Amino acid sequence: MNILINGEPTTTSAETLTMLLEQNGFANTTIATAVNSTFVPQGQRETYSLKEGDQIEVLAPMQGG
Repeated sequence: MNILINGEPTTTSAETLTMLLEQNGFANTTIATAVNSTFVPQGQRETYSLKEGDQIEVLAPMQGG
């Protein structure tokens, strides 16, 4: 299926958000996720089914001041 990850077109066979994150190297990182501008909590990623054309945002926390 074709989706966008952080604005970049991507083709994936992942069925869930967790599978997509694992395939793209985010498995062991602290991140926030949104699909089609809706926040998806970590506890819901494993059951969140992806669809053709979804727009996924993956955000890592930043430190600074």
